[in-house]
Amino acid sequence: MKLVLKMALLFVAQLSFAQATTLTADGPGNTYELINSVFAPGYEAVETPDCIHDKFGRHIEEVFDAELKKYVFKFHIHVSPDNDRCKKFDRQRNEIKTYNQSPDNLIGTAGETVVYKWKFKLDSGFQPSNKFTHIHQIKAYGGPHESMPVVSLITRGGKNEKLQVMHADSTESQEMASADLALFKGRWIEATETITYGESGKYSITLKRIDDGKVLIDYKNQSLRMWRDKAEGIRPKWGIYRSLLSKEQLRDEALLFADFSIEELKK
Repeated sequence: MKLVLKMALLFVAQLSFAQATTLTADGPGNTYELINSVFAPGYEAVETPDCIHDKFGRHIEEVFDAELKKYVFKFHIHVSPDNDRCKKFDRQRNEIKTYNQSPDNLIGTAGETVVYKWKFKLDSGFQPSNKFTHIHQIKAYGGPHESMPVVSLITRGGKNEKLQVMHADSTESQEMASADLALFKGRWIEATETITYGESGKYSITLKRIDDGKVLIDYKNQSLRMWRDKAEGIRPKWGIYRSLLSKEQLRDEALLFADFSIEELKK
C-alpha cells in the first residue's frame, strides 16, 4: 500500500511540474550562440543594434560579477548610433526572446501556467527618460495586437523616477504596481513572475533585492486578461527597449541579467 501511494504521489508531482529551462552565463565568447541554443535552437533569439553599430561589437557579453560570484549577461545600449535593428529609428532595442521558432515549452498557450524567474541589476546611475524604457516584456505573437505588450516592466524618468508593472488589455495600458526606482539602482534584484494565460487569466510578480531580501514589489491579480485576439502564443522578452523621443534625458547604459528560467506548470 505504501509503495502504491508513493508511486501515485510521484505521478501527481510529474503531472504538476515540468523541468525548468534555464539560461545561465558561462563565460566570455559565443554569447549569442549560447542564448540561441536555449531560447530558439537553430534560429535567432537575439535582437540587437549591431547592424548600425558594428564597431562596438556584440551588444550582449558575459562578464564576471563579484557580488553573485559568477558570470552574468551584460546588455549594452548607446544613445547614438543604436536603433531598433535598422528598422525603426525613434527607439532602440537590445533584447532576447522566445518566439514561434522556440520549443513549445517556452511559449505560453491558453490555459497554461508558466513561471519566469531571472535576476537583474540597474547601474547606480541608471537614467530613464520620461518616455518608455522597458526591461522586460510579455508579448503575444500573431493577431492584430501583437505589438502591444501584455505586461511590461518599465523604468520611467521625470520628477519621480519609478519602476512600473504595466498591463494592457489590448491597446491601452495601465499601471498595476510601481516602486521608487532608487530602491533598485545598483542592487541585484530577483524576479519571480507567474502567469496563467487565458481570457480570464492570473498574474503575479515579486521583485526582491538579493542583498537584504527586501521585497520591493509584490503584486497579484487572480482575474486578469492575459491573452490577445487571435494570438498564436505568448512569450517573454528581456533587455533594454527604449524610446529616443527624449534622447537628451538618456545616457549610454549597461544592464546586467542572470539566471533566466522558464517553467511550465502542467495541469
